[in-house]
Amino acid sequence: MTRLFKGALLLMATVLLLSACSGNAKEEQKATNDKVVKMFNSTPKKANNKNKDIRFYLPFGFEIKEKSANNILLKNGSKKYILFYNPNETTVSKVVYNATIGINEKFEYKKTYKKDDQFGFLLIRKLDKNLQEVTVGIGGVKITTETKTKSMKSDAETMMQIVKSVKIVEKTNKK
Repeated sequence: MTRLFKGALLLMATVLLLSACSGNAKEEQKATNDKVVKMFNSTPKKANNKNKDIRFYLPFGFEIKEKSANNILLKNGSKKYILFYNPNETTVSKVVYNATIGINEKFEYKKTYKKDDQFGFLLIRKLDKNLQEVTVGIGGVKITTETKTKSMKSDAETMMQIVKSVKIVEKTNKK
C-alpha cells in the first residue's frame, strides 16, 4: 500500500509541475502576443538599411551578417535572425504565412492580425524546455529566430518592429 501511495504522490507532483510549467509558457505566449499586437498597430520606423529589393529599419545593436536572394541574416550579439521577403507579395498576402505553417505544422501558438491593408502573424514553436522558435511576419515578409522563453516578448516585439518597417523597392524598367 505504501508503494501505491508513493506512486500516486509522485504522479500528482509530476502533474502539478507540468501544469505549472505549461501555464507559465502560455502566459509568456500571451504576453508575447500583446507586445507583437502593439507593435503591429504602431507607426513603422524609418528605414536605415537597404538592399536591392527592400528598405528596412534595424534597431541599435543589429548588424547584417549575410545577404542572399530573398534572405538577410541578421545578428544582435550572439542571437541570429533570418529576415525573409518575397518582393512579389503585398502586405495583405497570406502566401508566406500559409507556406510557413504548411512546412511545419508543429507551431503550438498561432495568431494572425488584420489592419487596414496588412495581414500580420505570430508563430511560436517549442524547441526545448526553455527554447522557442519565434516567427513574426506581415504579408510577404517574415523574420525568425530561436529565443529563450524569458526573452520571447522583447525579441518578438523587436522582430515586428523590423518587419513593420520593410518596404519593397519599386523597380523601374530602363531600356
